Amino acid sequence: MTQEYIKKGRAFKFGDNISTDHIAPGRLFHLRNNLEEFALHVLEDADKDFASKVQKGDFIVAGNNFGLGSSREHAPQIIKITGVGAVIAKSFARIFYRNAINIGLLAVECDTDKIDAGDNLELDIKNGILKDLTKNIELEITPLPDVMIKLLQDGGLVEHLNKNGDFKLV
Repeated sequence: MTQEYIKKGRAFKFGDNISTDHIAPGRLFHLRNNLEEFALHVLEDADKDFASKVQKGDFIVAGNNFGLGSSREHAPQIIKITGVGAVIAKSFARIFYRNAINIGLLAVECDTDKIDAGDNLELDIKNGILKDLTKNIELEITPLPDVMIKLLQDGGLVEHLNKNGDFKLV
């Protein structure tokens, strides 16, 4: 197993129905052309300190229906900019999930009830296992198809097509 399939980080725990407005506050939509600045406000309506505490590789852990609401593609983009290793949730809103995968943000489904904020996690996407190192438990994740793993490794859909397709997207 290569390291490219293993991710480690701390859990930042959120509940059910975290909307794209919680992730990318609508009142700050004027920042959509400055995603680095917008990322400084990611999830502030759900946890005002998240953006200042999250470190590269950490995980967002949530309940059901993460990313519901508008199809705001800025939501997964600003999560990715913060360096989040993956979003792990019981379920995702369909449009958020596709937007996340398309921009290269790992999003996996798993029963997150046993995970607490601050737990140290190890995610093995190839073997479909999430280890809570703090509690010494293993949880199964919904497996990702190999093609989706490759797309994520390439950095998202556009990068994947540019690297592997017969044509280049701008």
